[in-house]
Amino acid sequence: MTAAPTVVVPLTAEHADAVVAIYRAGIDEGDATFETTAPTWAEFDAARLSEHRFAAVDETGRVLGWVAASRVSDRCAYAGVVEHSVYVHPDARGRGVASALLKALVDSTEAAGIWTIQSGIFPENAASLAVHERAGFRVIGTRERIGRHHGRWRDTVLVERRSPHID
Repeated sequence: MTAAPTVVVPLTAEHADAVVAIYRAGIDEGDATFETTAPTWAEFDAARLSEHRFAAVDETGRVLGWVAASRVSDRCAYAGVVEHSVYVHPDARGRGVASALLKALVDSTEAAGIWTIQSGIFPENAASLAVHERAGFRVIGTRERIGRHHGRWRDTVLVERRSPHID
């Protein structure tokens, strides 16, 4: 991929094939998710909040990455808490794509009154931890041996961004 300008747009079904392919690439690398297979577009679409998902595209419309949020709970006490994922095509990394996507997510969640955005990141995924820190996320702690992945226990680092506008 060439270093074309990046634009962040609402993520829609038009981006489905690229989103699933980028997700699959992250799965295949081994340090992005506990998932071992990419969801179908229907599964992806049903599990994520339509108002809090974005695609980064270049000037040709090629999807460079995506970010999406899901509810953490249906309980009313957690109405302002979402969990998110952000993925960037391997060829588009190091170009600020994840930062642009996280900014769009923060802007949309702030406008909607969301007070916490969280994610679990494998500690080996130093690039993701760094981009989240730059975007205002803080490390809450390490969840040790939280799940098995390819036959071995894995830790995750819980990160969150709290809205500065909560009382």
